[in-house]
Amino acid sequence: MIDETTTTVPERWVAKFFTIWTGQAFSLVGSALVQFALIWWLTQKTGSATILATVSLVALLPQIVLGPFVGALVDRWNRRLIMIVADTSIAVATAGLMVLFAMGRIEVWHIYAISLFRSLGGAFHYPAMSASTSLMVPNKHLARVAGANQLLQGVVSIFAPPLGALLISLMPTQWVLGIDVVTALLAVVPLLFIAIPQPLQKLAQGAGATEKTSYWQDLRAGLVYVAKWPGLLGLIILAMALNFLLSPSSSLLPLLIIKGFGGGAQELAWVESAFGVGIILGGIVLSAWGGFKRRIMTSFIGIIGIGLGVILTGAASAEFFYLVLAANFLIGFAQVLANGPIHAIFQSAIAPEMQGRVFSLIGAGATAMMPLSLLVAGPVADLLGVRFWYIAGGSICILMTLAALFIPAIMNIEQNNQKEVQAAG
Repeated sequence: MIDETTTTVPERWVAKFFTIWTGQAFSLVGSALVQFALIWWLTQKTGSATILATVSLVALLPQIVLGPFVGALVDRWNRRLIMIVADTSIAVATAGLMVLFAMGRIEVWHIYAISLFRSLGGAFHYPAMSASTSLMVPNKHLARVAGANQLLQGVVSIFAPPLGALLISLMPTQWVLGIDVVTALLAVVPLLFIAIPQPLQKLAQGAGATEKTSYWQDLRAGLVYVAKWPGLLGLIILAMALNFLLSPSSSLLPLLIIKGFGGGAQELAWVESAFGVGIILGGIVLSAWGGFKRRIMTSFIGIIGIGLGVILTGAASAEFFYLVLAANFLIGFAQVLANGPIHAIFQSAIAPEMQGRVFSLIGAGATAMMPLSLLVAGPVADLLGVRFWYIAGGSICILMTLAALFIPAIMNIEQNNQKEVQAAG
């Protein structure tokens, strides 16, 4: 029987954590291959941009709508079992899709259904894994682990599409999906044998007695926890605002390449590759370095770097395409410095028993910004030009970050930890 009653970082944490992390990395690659295979099938089957956009929206809905409610369950239930069930359920659903492809009975609505189901599994898996990391990794190494996660994302973003294209040319779609089933099992097996510490559960204080809290009490407690901690709430609002400003830059990039630089698919591929290389190098640097001792400074330097890269992308004239390559390398590199330390701050500063709820709220808020920003950015770009969004969005991004430097609640979030919550309560 696996003992998960302790909340202390386990002995030999490196071997235990990175065994789980490696399994999850394989699963991430498998998921990327499935995503590529399904999008390619839809493209060939329908040729409809509306279908592709709708599938992407369907995949976002569970995290946006259910995210705030999932977190309370993650904090109440065993996080290791949540990850096991989420990975296994996704693998079973993908296996069902394999059967439909093999029988030649696959329909477009099946892709909608599997995308929705996989996203639902991710809505549980992400906060469970994020909240577990802070209990398995010493605080001083959280930024390095975040850097490793960013490095992994960069590697997958660069190599998964060409690998997916190669596999589709060599084998039927159902066998490409089968790879995801295998990688999901690789993610589950380590979880069967390695304990993940569970946070101590707080009890509601009654009139001289204690009683276990209900789901709705836990959900409300998570919202109050965020609302009463100005530094945490401010950082979350800042992250959501920046996501709103910066998300459209990747969606508008093909249009900018065509209209602004007279380029095509090859130029777009070069820009995306430069971005991916920046992420990989940034992940290597952050994994080795760990960032400044004051993590918020590393993140803010990264955010300013992203803003500068976005401005340069929009401002570069047609004859200086190489500046766009340099700018997107900078964006990728700076993105790691921005995201990694902020994630480490959340993992170290937020109470372990609250992390599932808070991470779900953050994920839902950040994900919701994507469709909202695209709804605004599209008409703005049509009216004022694509370059305007890049220059305005990058500039506001930098100004907001500079303003945050003068907000003590945000700048001192690591030092204050939960004192502000307790004082407000």
